[in-house]
Amino acid sequence: MFEPMITQLREAQTALAEIPGDLSDAELIEVLRAAEELKSAASAAQAAAAVRLEVSQRAAQVAAGVPPRRVGEGIAEQIGLARRESANKGARLLGLAKALEEMPHTRALMRAGWLNEWRATILVRETACLSLADRRVVDERLCAGAQAAATMSDLGLERATKALAAELDPAAVVQRARRAESERHVSIRPAPDTMAWVTALLPVKEAVRVYATILTAAHAARARGDGRSRGQVMADTLVERVTGAPATQTPTVEVKVVMSDRSLFGTSAEAAHLAGYGPVPAAWARDLVADAAREARAFIRRLYLAPTGGELVAMDSRARFAPAGLAEFVVTRDQGLCRTPWCGAPIREIDHVIAWDDGGPTTAANTQGLCQRCNLAKQAPGWSATPTAAPDGRHTVETTTPTGHRHRSRAPDPPGAASVTTSPGRPGYELTA
Repeated sequence: MFEPMITQLREAQTALAEIPGDLSDAELIEVLRAAEELKSAASAAQAAAAVRLEVSQRAAQVAAGVPPRRVGEGIAEQIGLARRESANKGARLLGLAKALEEMPHTRALMRAGWLNEWRATILVRETACLSLADRRVVDERLCAGAQAAATMSDLGLERATKALAAELDPAAVVQRARRAESERHVSIRPAPDTMAWVTALLPVKEAVRVYATILTAAHAARARGDGRSRGQVMADTLVERVTGAPATQTPTVEVKVVMSDRSLFGTSAEAAHLAGYGPVPAAWARDLVADAAREARAFIRRLYLAPTGGELVAMDSRARFAPAGLAEFVVTRDQGLCRTPWCGAPIREIDHVIAWDDGGPTTAANTQGLCQRCNLAKQAPGWSATPTAAPDGRHTVETTTPTGHRHRSRAPDPPGAASVTTSPGRPGYELTA
């Protein structure tokens, strides 16, 4: 049964990759629709496979004598790797798959190609606080019969689901709202063009008050003839209110930039790496360093690349106001992101690739940066990892999951690696402003 199914999936994949060039516009629309329906059906199949995998893996862990509190570890991570997603996304997808087992009409719409994975996620998310019986009422009223959910927009479906949830169990919805207040937080993620989004998840009353405050400041500034746009004034006001300093002032907190010596001295346009953000233009990085240097807040530490291949191999430990040692080296080499393929979460733990208990040494070659979740997952039964020698010398780790599937992660290219020559000892620089 397995081989014919995989063959059919591969054939469908091949068919989509070979769309004829002489199709009419009407036929192209049909291709778009059929491909979308296939994606929805494929998502339903992935959900069913995820549920079966969890049942099987849990049984195997219990049989292996895993303590009850640890049964289930590593399963969501396997799903994430198989779907080329992060471990966190794998856990959410597994949660969605399990919820769909309790919502047969939603699952049926997906299998029929009428409901995509995101809209199924909306239904599951907005009914998560309900009892099984109430969740099935929502499932039937929105996804059975006339298939109302199949014709709604994302926002329309979200509102309809929320309304039904509030009607069926208002107390549960109120309790969920109160619990959500405890989950308030602030996050940051990169945006294009050396910008970033700082996002705050707040209770609605506080969020409205924050927005109204900076909006009022923007209107007042514009009324005084300020030449900045309303959005610019709002952004600058937010920075000033939070930091207590003008938005144009050089940062007084640690800002780490890694760049090649060529970029530092202006002889190359090789991109630099800003910790917590990613690649930035060399000219932008030089300006940041120059601003900090004018106020005596720039400290330089040399990072050495291998003479061939460009692997980061060593660094000075004499920098002021910066952590020293192997952990800092590994975080710098891995550019602050978990080394598990497709994860992308911030590094929280320095992991022995080959465990210390198994004789693994505490060296740069046998360590990698992982998020807490991925580090915990690789300790589950059936997981193993080994450092491997990549042809170009770049630090590489091969991870094997309990099903025998292998995944390789390669350390990111450090700034300037593409231009490494055979001249020994050529350093790059980490600049802490």
